[in-house]
Amino acid sequence: MRLEKCWFCSSTVYPGHGIQFVRNDAKIFRFCRSKCHKNFKMKRNPRKVKWTKAYRRLHGKDMTQDSTFEFERKRNRPERYDRNVAEKTLIAIKKIDKIRVAREARHHKMRMKGKQAIERQAALTELEKSIDLVKAPASLLQESQITPKIKVKVADTQPQVEHMEE
Repeated sequence: MRLEKCWFCSSTVYPGHGIQFVRNDAKIFRFCRSKCHKNFKMKRNPRKVKWTKAYRRLHGKDMTQDSTFEFERKRNRPERYDRNVAEKTLIAIKKIDKIRVAREARHHKMRMKGKQAIERQAALTELEKSIDLVKAPASLLQESQITPKIKVKVADTQPQVEHMEE
């Protein structure tokens, strides 16, 4: 169960409660109740509204030196931009994408391996059954007198075509 903090009054927002507002720049604001949401829409400063935690802390009404409040603070430190790290990350993304495509192709090839053998066998039986469509019936009669059975051989591998770059 994830407990969020209200952006305006800093109270806890339980799951299924409150309102969530997402601004155009994708910043998320969570509010515990409509009172906080309306005050936010009226552009009120939480440090100037007397019932908020921010006001109480600022004006010395609350315990601010307690060590347990240190855990509650957000660490909003911007990350430093490192050009080398960003460049290496982009190269790594391209490599990972290439590996993923190769793995997908290998997986597809392994899955289709059994199907290709079955299709080849089906093609052979079909050719043996309807050889009269391929050869003329007169030549089949002459061959049947010479050879008792017709055997058709199909190459197992397809010829590979090599392209030469110029």
